Amino acid sequence: MPEHHTYHYQKQFRLESGATLPGFQLAYTTYGRLNSQKDNVVWVCHALTGSSDFTDWWGELFGPGKVYDPADWFIVCANTLGGCYGSTGPLSVNPNTLKPYFHDFPQLTNRDIVSSFDLLRQELGLEQVHTLLGGSLGGQQALEWALLQPDVFKKLIHVASNARHSPWGIAFNESQRMAIRQDPSWASYSETAGQEGLKTARAIAMLSYRHYNTYEQTQQEPGNSITDNFRAATYQVYQGEKLVSRFNAYTYWQLSKAMDSHNVGRGRGGVEKALQRLKAKALFVGVDTDILFPVQEQQWLHEQVPDSYFYLIKSDYGHDGFLVECDQLAQAITLFYENDSVQTLNYERHAY
Repeated sequence: MPEHHTYHYQKQFRLESGATLPGFQLAYTTYGRLNSQKDNVVWVCHALTGSSDFTDWWGELFGPGKVYDPADWFIVCANTLGGCYGSTGPLSVNPNTLKPYFHDFPQLTNRDIVSSFDLLRQELGLEQVHTLLGGSLGGQQALEWALLQPDVFKKLIHVASNARHSPWGIAFNESQRMAIRQDPSWASYSETAGQEGLKTARAIAMLSYRHYNTYEQTQQEPGNSITDNFRAATYQVYQGEKLVSRFNAYTYWQLSKAMDSHNVGRGRGGVEKALQRLKAKALFVGVDTDILFPVQEQQWLHEQVPDSYFYLIKSDYGHDGFLVECDQLAQAITLFYENDSVQTLNYERHAY
């Protein structure tokens, strides 16, 4: 079974902004065992509201007889810094004040987050990682980390993500933060600050995560007599309530800002120049109906990175297809690993 751990870093941690954290902790999950050669490591980076328990949200990829069988692989995933599933975040107690950070938690970037991951990697004694795998926000972090430490990672699987967050994506995120700001409780310093706004933010987010076809297939009314209380309307309310039961507005704010700040070209002479640092063999995966991280973003990365691969997932679930269509993602990963001349031909039949 997966095992849950906590890593404690007890030195001052300097952020890209110049601000500092007086240490931090990361909750992380491992599955399987490290082999004697230490060459069977898979590191997973989770999406915005995910946790370190990758079997919870990508369970069809991990387990006996699956793509990542714990008998063969040692799998690691850390809850992101700034998170709310055991890692240091806005609800954590600031050791300098002995009170929760709340609004005083410093703003993070993906570069800060993967720097914390890299400290954990070093603590675990992992000099090499066979595969770095991430989707959405986790895909942004995976690419940033593969550029920050290019000699560590052998393979990169980058799913439904990008090299620089788009104005379109930033606009979606800011619209969600506007909803949080409109909640009068957001001005308070309490665990429940911004909860009502977070419900609306999540409803807005669902429109970017899904697709017209998703709602047409799952939320269409069965008859012709309905004039109010539509299934699509109650679904939006349900999604907001569901998230608030497990998340907080501070972390949502923090991680959406980290997503917006994503630009691998920052301080590296631009995105194209930065991508030249990448040494990992790369697979870029897109979802054909994704409107938040549209396919052209992954295809562009494939064009920029020599000897990389691109795989197109077909789905009616929009961006969430990277979580829903696990069979297709498993096929993409399998073909990527079996990259001989025959499998390359088979692979290209599935490519965009």
